Amino acid sequence: MSQGFDSVLVANRGEIALRVLRSCKALGLATVAVYSEADRAAPHVALADCAVCLGPASVRESYLCMDRIMQAALDSGARAVHPGYGFLSERADFARAVQQAGLVFIGPDPAAIEAMGNKAQAKQRMRAAGVPCVPGCESAQQSDEALLAAAKNIPLPLMIKAAAGGGGRGMRRVDTLQELPAALAAARSEAHSAFGDGELLIEQLLPAARHVEIQVFGDRHGHIVHLGERDCSVQRRNQKLIEETPSPAVDAALRARMAAAAVAAAQAVDYVGAGTVEFLLAPDGRFYFLEMNTRLQVEHPVTELVHDIDLVAWQLLVAQGMPLPLSQEQIDARRSGCAIEVRLCAEDPADGFRPQTGRVLCWRVPEGPGLRVDHGLCEGLDIGPHYDSLQAKLIAYGATREQARRRLGRLLRDTLLLGVANNRDFLLAALEHPAFTAGDFSTAFVVEHFPAAHLRASAGPTPWQTLLAALVLHHSDAVALRRAAGFAAALSNWHSAPGLATPLLLRCAGVERRCLVQALGNDQYVLSLADAPQAAGETVSVLACDDGLLRYRRNGIDAQVRHAREGDRLWLDADGVLRCHEDRTYAAAPSAAAAGDGRLLAPMDGRIVALAVQPGQAVRRGELLLALEAMKMEFPLAAACDGMVQTLHCRVGQQVRQGQLLAEVVATAADERA
Repeated sequence: MSQGFDSVLVANRGEIALRVLRSCKALGLATVAVYSEADRAAPHVALADCAVCLGPASVRESYLCMDRIMQAALDSGARAVHPGYGFLSERADFARAVQQAGLVFIGPDPAAIEAMGNKAQAKQRMRAAGVPCVPGCESAQQSDEALLAAAKNIPLPLMIKAAAGGGGRGMRRVDTLQELPAALAAARSEAHSAFGDGELLIEQLLPAARHVEIQVFGDRHGHIVHLGERDCSVQRRNQKLIEETPSPAVDAALRARMAAAAVAAAQAVDYVGAGTVEFLLAPDGRFYFLEMNTRLQVEHPVTELVHDIDLVAWQLLVAQGMPLPLSQEQIDARRSGCAIEVRLCAEDPADGFRPQTGRVLCWRVPEGPGLRVDHGLCEGLDIGPHYDSLQAKLIAYGATREQARRRLGRLLRDTLLLGVANNRDFLLAALEHPAFTAGDFSTAFVVEHFPAAHLRASAGPTPWQTLLAALVLHHSDAVALRRAAGFAAALSNWHSAPGLATPLLLRCAGVERRCLVQALGNDQYVLSLADAPQAAGETVSVLACDDGLLRYRRNGIDAQVRHAREGDRLWLDADGVLRCHEDRTYAAAPSAAAAGDGRLLAPMDGRIVALAVQPGQAVRRGELLLALEAMKMEFPLAAACDGMVQTLHCRVGQQVRQGQLLAEVVATAADERA
């Protein structure tokens, strides 16, 4: 069903809600936003013409609550609903509910969503249509025994997938059959939590393959076109981090074959709207159907840039019954240049890409030719544990791949997100890695070139970064004191005799260093590390310090550092490297109990989704104690020692804060540590 409409409710949040709202406004459509209580001050709420609160922060009570969204649409007078991506975007029952209410669903028909939304059924349909698929099992029998029996006939390694899912959720790699039962349990639990459906399928994992997808678009006049491919091979936890078009591995002939298969897949379900057919591309040039995403993709901006089009505007036009704006020949003629996108996420690469929470203290992005940033950030915004870790998409366009890559590197260096740990520095390192520069990579890129040990080792600050943090802390405190007391600038750090060095104890990435800051007067300092007395101190002159920017002179060269402070934590961006330093100078010494191996603390804000043990139960080191859900991912937390569970300080469904005590295990004598 298609009809005209003059107002759109966007059933999503963050950067995609803003993206859709802007295209709606450009077409003269009235807009309605929805939000949870946690998103009350979010930018998408302010941009819309009106907004409706859905309920508490939990997605189950807000963005996944169909009844509340439908009521918001009816109460606000919206005539159409755009689902964005994620949340309810691929729920056929939601699309059907929108249509049954007499509204327009801006997306494919419910039947197409049903046909392609379940990965197992979609693979069966594609095989019938002659599209090659990854070897695997899509069994209706979902018991562990049935899946284990089926897995024995599939070459190792394996990949478990949620049949109803996407975005890397409900996915687990399995290298041996012994790992399968635990992996099935974890994948099923995460799939239930993310999609409300625990159905799983098993596929052969092709480690050296690339992840290449084809953008397709259909209308109600019988037209289905493609808009080229996107290479999404750089991933972590089976979630995309870097996407680009065209793919370095796809030539014109291969593009034509993959595009023909993608269009055939869309035609098989009478597809209408924006969709993406995803393939694994083997080194020998053979490709295999993975899934079809019946929605707009996160990475759609790169396609927009190389074709100079607005895919969201196309969605809005097609939903009103209009034909596609361009034919296949016209689309092909518009294709020009290259575009690359990276996903800026609130996560810590050195800690297994674990999601992070915090308050945005500083957010700045540059503008320039060929640059685009899609985001939902603003200073003062709280990034909590309830939603995805993706915060912004940084995209660069160039006449060549190398020009786009260099522009994106510059964009990353000049982007500033302070107050929450993020992956900016990792993305920059990935962009500059020789394998990426050469276009020679696969889905194993991160594992091969950025192993966990390497990421942990590179997380610590250099000596100069530590000294610079000490300088910022000392000088900004001196400036604040001078202003509060009304001192003249000339009296800052004044001494009647040669000043003694001020000691500061700083911790960064788990490493503590003691620094000495000696003020010489006239905003000149000597900086040194107390544990490196043989090294000469660094003489530095502060030129200016205001509004989160400190300018200094070192060895005759002027430089600057951006910073933001929250309590004892200092976020420092110097020389394109972001680090968080904690001032431990006056902190109390950690207690013996806090340092014991038996105390399990929450590694992040989140929700307890499973308890695997009971008080009094004996456990082995590495045995699962409980599972924590944060930013739509599930994280198992294990015992750090052999012993007995003494106390559980949490319950299933409880929201917990980072550092909160969750469980205590009394270590056995053989496992006790000093």
